Amino acid sequence: MGEERRFGRTDLPDEQRQALKKAVRWEFFTIGYTTCTIVLLAFVVGQSQAMRTAWIEDMLSLIPQIAFLCALPLVSKPPSRRYPYGRHRAMGVGHLVAGVALLAVGTNLAVEAVTGLIRAEHPSIGTVQLFGHTVWLGWLMVGVMLLIVPGPVFLYGPAKARLAPGLHNKLLFADADMAKADWHTNAASIIGVLGVGAGIWWLDGAAALFISLGIVWDGIRNTRGAVVDLMDQRARTYDDKHPHPLAAEIVSYLRSRPGVRDAGVRVRDQGQVFHVEAFIVPKRDRVAVSELTELSDGVKRLDWKVQDVVVVPAERLPEGTDPGDRR
Repeated sequence: MGEERRFGRTDLPDEQRQALKKAVRWEFFTIGYTTCTIVLLAFVVGQSQAMRTAWIEDMLSLIPQIAFLCALPLVSKPPSRRYPYGRHRAMGVGHLVAGVALLAVGTNLAVEAVTGLIRAEHPSIGTVQLFGHTVWLGWLMVGVMLLIVPGPVFLYGPAKARLAPGLHNKLLFADADMAKADWHTNAASIIGVLGVGAGIWWLDGAAALFISLGIVWDGIRNTRGAVVDLMDQRARTYDDKHPHPLAAEIVSYLRSRPGVRDAGVRVRDQGQVFHVEAFIVPKRDRVAVSELTELSDGVKRLDWKVQDVVVVPAERLPEGTDPGDRR
């Protein structure tokens, strides 16, 4: 197997290998696209608090892509004596870093927006000379915000959302989810700018508050998701909506084997791959080592995400094991 196929101790199937390559390309594209939007916004941000908040949000949106690309070389390394389970947690750590950064900066921006509204700060948006004509800067702000919408909403956001399930990558999914919702920021910014132009000064602060609260929500959601995964919660799907069905598949497989009376599992999500502790209640008092090895190999063949399997014979299933009921 080529090194490019390795993912810890797993050989990635062709479908996941191609998806991973596409994800890397989309992350680099996103960084380039977002960098261009940051530069464009820097020229038109002016004194609008809504535009300034949107500008900072664009900078923050780079964090998930950078975290993904930094974590990928680590999770690809095989297990070692120092890291016996591999370095798959690096993806979860990147997810946590992104969430905390969004939460901290978003909270600060929300406080600034509320303070500005309380102080009744009236933003002013001036004019600029463009090709010999005097143009209200607000129109340029609106034009730039409309120009940058298609990328995250229609291009790389949906593309990464399609790749995340196959890779079981929660950081990639969170990145895609934030990108697809980026039109909220653009719409709020436009409303804030047009509000200033119409003399409704508080719309700018209200738009800034709306954007910052969106950043805070993204931070809370990502931080919570990363923390519970690092605390070894029951393995869930890439979007955290349901228990992962692989646990039920493993239990069903084990119960179907001759010599197994009952089975349960503890599936630990290490970030894209799973560590499985499978407990079996055998029909006989003695179980051959070869039988346990056969069961372990069979579980590994169920899905590429099964990184490590430990099969433990027991008189009864330990408390807290997943019985495979998918609830």
